Amino acid sequence: MARYEEVSVSGYEEFTQVVEQHSGKTIFAYFSVFIYCQGGEKPYWKDPNNDFRKKLELTAVPTLLKYGTPQKLVESECLQADLVGMLFSED
Repeated sequence: MARYEEVSVSGYEEFTQVVEQHSGKTIFAYFSVFIYCQGGEKPYWKDPNNDFRKKLELTAVPTLLKYGTPQKLVESECLQADLVGMLFSED
């Protein structure tokens, strides 16, 4: 099995430094924004009128959503690699 190295950077300067450090190797770069958001205390989350339920139409946690689209994975769907892959793929 081929070996790979995973590197996480922040900002263009760090990106270019890591690219230079790995000169001569095949490099894949993945750019995205992830927001980790806690839904609040249990009483707030259970309230059917909370903003997450009303404005984002969340029905359960965990939920992984592609903001601005109707695409989302709910509860155990978040653990299915094929579904997560489809959510992140561009059509």
